[in-house]
Amino acid sequence: MPETIYDVAIVGSGPAGYTAAIRAGQYGLKTALIEKEDVLGGTCLHVGCIPTKALLFNAELWDHLKDAKEFGIEGVEARTLNWPAVQKRRQDIVNKHAKGLQLLMRKNKVDVIQGYGRLTGGAKDGIHTVEVFTEGGGGAAGDNAYIKAKNIIVATGSEARMLPGLEPDTRILTNIEILSLNALPKSLVIVGAGAVGMEFASIYKSFGVDVTVLEMLPRVVPVEDEEISKELSRVYRKRGINVFTSAKVDKIEKTKDGIAVTYTVDGKATKLEADKILIAIGRRPRTDNVNLEKTKIQLDRGFVKVDQWMQTDEPGIYAIGDIVAGLPQLAHAGGMEGMVAVAKIAGKYAKPVVPGRVPNATYCHPEIGSIGLTEAKAKEAGYQVKVGKFPFTANSRASIVGSHEGFVKIVSDAKFGEILGVHIIGPQATEIISEAVVAMELEATAEELAWTIHAHPTLAEAMLDGANSVFGMAINA
Repeated sequence: MPETIYDVAIVGSGPAGYTAAIRAGQYGLKTALIEKEDVLGGTCLHVGCIPTKALLFNAELWDHLKDAKEFGIEGVEARTLNWPAVQKRRQDIVNKHAKGLQLLMRKNKVDVIQGYGRLTGGAKDGIHTVEVFTEGGGGAAGDNAYIKAKNIIVATGSEARMLPGLEPDTRILTNIEILSLNALPKSLVIVGAGAVGMEFASIYKSFGVDVTVLEMLPRVVPVEDEEISKELSRVYRKRGINVFTSAKVDKIEKTKDGIAVTYTVDGKATKLEADKILIAIGRRPRTDNVNLEKTKIQLDRGFVKVDQWMQTDEPGIYAIGDIVAGLPQLAHAGGMEGMVAVAKIAGKYAKPVVPGRVPNATYCHPEIGSIGLTEAKAKEAGYQVKVGKFPFTANSRASIVGSHEGFVKIVSDAKFGEILGVHIIGPQATEIISEAVVAMELEATAEELAWTIHAHPTLAEAMLDGANSVFGMAINA
């Protein structure tokens, strides 16, 4: 039998990797997808985006039941939370989509190869080789094989950063451990107020857990517009979530039944005890133990440097997803990066991924959706800005669904009217932001958006009023 030489071999089956594999199959490329786990989908599907959002939806339903009388629904005061059933539903959703990925690989004629993939160096006679270890991660408990391909795409993803000296266990948690708790804790401390920390704070507070959030920086969700941060802090405190910013964690230690964390705010040290602590201080790229050093690939603080087509400095090797320098660690960004890389390999049309055109979505309650420049960043970049802001309290659909918190904020260029950024906090913000993504991709102006008819009554009408607010002419405010 002649040796198989693939057009492309992809290392890692998260959203970046599996999207690249599917698109490669659609282009008719002979494709191999190498995955160290026995399931496809990576962090996002199994211990990230999907299970977290499943729990958030459960939490939203639970919150609605608390206000059932307001909606004319009686007799739910004796409701009880079946936590094992909540967890089962979460896992059922994950399993369904993991099976769906297997079907998609077969449909697109992608060869799935289980094992730990490592590079072996540059191409020889135009052919790259990936060394694939079976379980044991170094060949220690299995065999190794060699996959040959004309091109390689590295999509090895990321893992949670941990504070120095700590290891995850049943009390010190990362995104992995907190998703599989057998019972709700009575109290939870969360270190880090980015998307992950704020989402879990929202989930567990909804379910009655005493939640405290500690953030080292001066504000929560620090990548968002300052007004978004301010509004989320206000709503969280209203919900009874303890939020401390500019908080330095000095010590975390285990107690008889839980943990104790000592932190400092404004020079004052405080010791707080809780059942569990979640460390949500960001994610680091999985670029060690992949043999990148055997190639010409360049790293920046562990992230892989690429060009606009996701090509590394090693000819024929591409990198996509959470390991890429200069692009956000988001599943949807990784998926598009995968499509760009494969299009380049196949000689098809593609558009480079522009960092400022990648939306952020945080699924806490209230939700956050944003794209482009914040007001402060736009001013720093030298723009003269005009800002429009419209509150959901004045949106009829928000009244109907009983969710009034938040606003739409549109940052535009005063000279030409181009939309520079859109920042939303409120109901269905993660859905509404898609309109802003399209508008900015097409370089729309605030005026063009203001003359775009929106269906009534919808939450998306807040975008219409937000655009009109840029000119001080919102209809509903």
